[in-house]
Amino acid sequence: MSHVVIIGASFAGIPIAHSLLTDVPSIKVTLLNPSTFYFTIAAPRILAKQDAFRPEQYLPPIEKAFVSYPKTSFEFIKGCASAIDVSTRTQSNSDNIETLIQAAQACIKTSQSIVIGVAGPIVVELAGELAEAARLAGRGVSITLVSASSRILPMLQLARSRAAEKLLAAQGVRVLTNQKVTGAMQSSDSGIWKVTLSKDGGELDADLYISTTGALPNNEFSPMGFLNENRWVVVDKELPVVWRGGAGAASLPIYVAGDITNKSMRLSFKAREQAAVVANNMKPDTLGQGRKRKTYDQGNTILMMVPVGSTGATGLIFGWTPWSTMVKMVQAKDFLISRAQSSVAAS
Repeated sequence: MSHVVIIGASFAGIPIAHSLLTDVPSIKVTLLNPSTFYFTIAAPRILAKQDAFRPEQYLPPIEKAFVSYPKTSFEFIKGCASAIDVSTRTQSNSDNIETLIQAAQACIKTSQSIVIGVAGPIVVELAGELAEAARLAGRGVSITLVSASSRILPMLQLARSRAAEKLLAAQGVRVLTNQKVTGAMQSSDSGIWKVTLSKDGGELDADLYISTTGALPNNEFSPMGFLNENRWVVVDKELPVVWRGGAGAASLPIYVAGDITNKSMRLSFKAREQAAVVANNMKPDTLGQGRKRKTYDQGNTILMMVPVGSTGATGLIFGWTPWSTMVKMVQAKDFLISRAQSSVAAS
């Protein structure tokens, strides 16, 4: 019986596990994750509006999604990987995510001034949710969004960026452009954050500083030979690891999908696309049979819907701007929380 260990149970790891268990009759899959599944797509509303959803809506249990498979075929381990041994192809293990989320919610709820660094889609969504939650609660909260670019949402056309800025301004959010956050320190006495900006050494004081600089590589357990200069795992077009630790680069029978790879578009739907490629290409390895192998090309297509609170939105879908009412119906209404359960289920 082949034994496959999958490290990480999110938008890439879970569909890979389901695909292998469905199509490979003699296989043991061990899925390793430090917590239950967290539907991060809805994180802006989860954090800003504590009563918007119940925890079971955005933290669906992983084990229940795999009860249809034989007990001998699947195991879920709640833990963290601490090492990968390339020669033997083994890994070693070394929270309570609901507690962490509740702590963040409580901190946000009591803050009267909030500074958010970097202005990508998640920041615009979060700022809109925070401002709307404060207004509905009758709280006066100062929210400042800091962008190193000349405008927010720089990956979109200028008109779409301007539309998002107007929506944020209507919510009372201040946007600082052409500014970088160069430092952020929290006073051990008062708990106040002092945020240093790049222009003229300016500073902002805040009860809460939220850094949203994007995905960080979760690579503490990865051999250095897996990583590039920015510490992302290097993969080729079929998504096996490219070993860089010896003389020359060679592909290993260890596959990677999701945010940890050196593919630059770290989005949930891209993780699912990578998962399909990895699952397909692992099956010949486990079955010992020939199979047409797939390749992954992230392309440059942007699919993005950006709610700004529950009443406004912008975005880009195959080159056109979705109507605000469409985004509100599809995503802003409930941040797609209804899809959380299906994200852990076999599809």
